[in-house]
Formats: sequence, structure tokens, C-alpha cells
Amino acid sequence: MARTREVPVCINRSSGTAARGEKEIEEIRFALGKAGVNGRIELLDGGAIAERAQKAVDRGDPLFIVGGGDGSISAAAGVLAGTRTKLGILPLGTLNHFARDLGIPAAIDEAAGLIAGGKSRGIDIAEVNGRVFINNSAVGLYPLMVLDRDLQQQRLGRSKRLAMVVASARTILRFGHYRLALTVNEQQSRIDTPLLFVGNNDYRLDLGAPGRRERLEDGRLSVFVMRKKTRRGFIAASIRALFNRSRPDDMVRIENVERLLVASRKSNLVISLDGEIQNMKPPLDYRVRIRELNVIAP
Repeated sequence: MARTREVPVCINRSSGTAARGEKEIEEIRFALGKAGVNGRIELLDGGAIAERAQKAVDRGDPLFIVGGGDGSISAAAGVLAGTRTKLGILPLGTLNHFARDLGIPAAIDEAAGLIAGGKSRGIDIAEVNGRVFINNSAVGLYPLMVLDRDLQQQRLGRSKRLAMVVASARTILRFGHYRLALTVNEQQSRIDTPLLFVGNNDYRLDLGAPGRRERLEDGRLSVFVMRKKTRRGFIAASIRALFNRSRPDDMVRIENVERLLVASRKSNLVISLDGEIQNMKPPLDYRVRIRELNVIAP
């Protein structure tokens, strides 16, 4: 890749397990430079990444690089989708599910080398009520857990892991069902469920590779509905899923979903989008946008 044109590189200062400083930025600059990428690096709060991505699109930049976790990548993807600007990824988050499923190496020097190679592919993204997500969305207990976890981190300074353990226990104590009306590819049904999961492309739930996707170009949503349970039944089903012992009455997979409408009597639903919490007015309109994001990936 030629070094004459600067490439915008936005790094989330707080992604991963610790805040980043100048030392980490210099390591990233060195890795990109060694690979032949002339990066213009900015250390930003996560909320500014979408703004920088929009400026890159407006300038007609051919490449925009993001260093961070899935939330940072999702923010950029929502802007870059449907444009000619390619997304380069430096996986700097805690889990990096999206980068993992794309086959992007976790080592920064290897990820930089991949970006320098310039090979891109068009992949699917999903959206709900116009908000893009790259991994998954959920309605029900999981968003409540995440909301509780985030409040603990902000108010009590707890670690993410400890806060999630406490949030999980408290959410189970508040266990309940959501009455939802689903329209799947024009077919309607009503359900009572503690958890509705919607993924961008097909998710594996088996023990061998839980939460992984083999492809991101199939043009389908991955939809799972947990059957109505007692609190004890929900805990048992969760344990069975962990050890790949799920029963047919635990979780229902809805196949070949291109569009999903979720209606509710509630005026607002708390949902998760790539681990972030949003309040949305139903109906929720989930759909897949086929190969709209150009990303540098193997």
C-alpha cells in the first residue's frame, strides 16, 4: 500500500481491559508503518468514532481503520455500510467476536499486515428500526443484565466480570416473560418468552463453538426464541445450553429469516445491540442488509 495518502485510524481509548495511552498508540503506529500503512491516528472516546467515519465517507476516503471492540466496529459499520469506504479492523476489544468470525488475526502486527494487503469482501450487516448491528440483538433478560452491569460499573466501579455475575443473579430474581407478536417473512405468531435473540447471520449454539458464525454473507437473520419457563426451568435450560445438553423444549430456532417484526403492548422495549443498551418503541423491524459493508478480511 502506498504511503503517500494518509489513512484515518480511530482508536477507542477505553476499549479492552484498560484505557490506552501514548505507549499503546506508538505500538499501533509502528505496526501499521511496518506494514506500509501511513496512518493518521486519533485516540477517541467511542462515541466520536461514527462522526469520524462520516467525515471519511464525505471526503471519499477509500479506507477507514478502527481499533477497538465490537461496539466501536459497529459504530463505524453503521456509517460505512452502503458506501465505497472500506473498513479496516484492529481488534483491540475484550472479546472481538466480529473480527474473530471474519478471521482477522488478534495480533496487531498481523492485523496491520492484513489491512496493508487491501483485500476486501462484502459482508452482511443487520439493523433494527434503522440502527445497525454487526453481531446480535436481544429482547428480554439479557438486556436487563447488561443494563444492571453497566450501572454497577459506573456507580460502584466494579469490574465488568464481577458486575455481570451480580447482574445475572439479580435478573434471575426478577425473572419474567415478554408477550411478543412476531411476524417472520409475513407469517405471524404470538409468544411468551424470557429471551428473544436475533443475530446477523447464522449463530452456532453448540459447545464446540458457541456464539460463532461460519459465514457473514448468507443474507439471513439468526433467530432463537426461548420457550416459556419457570425461574427454575430457565436456570436449568441455561445450564444445559452451557454443556451442549439443550432439549427441544428449551430454545426454538426460526429458520430462513430475512425480516422480523416484533410487536408488543409495551410502549418501549429495552434491547441490546452488540452489547449496548437501547430503548426502542415497538414494533421492532429487524432486517438484513446483504453485503453492504466492505471490510478488509481474509
